[in-house]
Amino acid sequence: QVHLVETGGGLVQPGGSLRLSCVASGLNFRLHVMHWHRQAPGKERELVASITGGGVTNYTDSVKGRFTISRDNVWNRVYLQTNNLKPEDTATYYCSTNYKGRVYWGRGTQVTVSS
Repeated sequence: QVHLVETGGGLVQPGGSLRLSCVASGLNFRLHVMHWHRQAPGKERELVASITGGGVTNYTDSVKGRFTISRDNVWNRVYLQTNNLKPEDTATYYCSTNYKGRVYWGRGTQVTVSS
């Protein structure tokens, strides 16, 4: 059973930073692409960033230059460093992965950007 748990969210002022973390279990972590998504109230969930087992990354345009995705294949963790946060980054952030044809999600961590 794949299990994903996100931590690291919180309330931050515009321009601030947070480091989100997701720990995975139940799979051979290094073999799987990991993703960060987010969902704001009243909006659809969107893909924010992805990273392959070898460290190749991809970002949605709105976060390029501000967010960095990384992973630790020893400790089965994927991170999202979020810098220069804006109010429009406010959302619940989820990590996900595809394992044997099924997409697994964590419960999410809330990021609120407000002064």
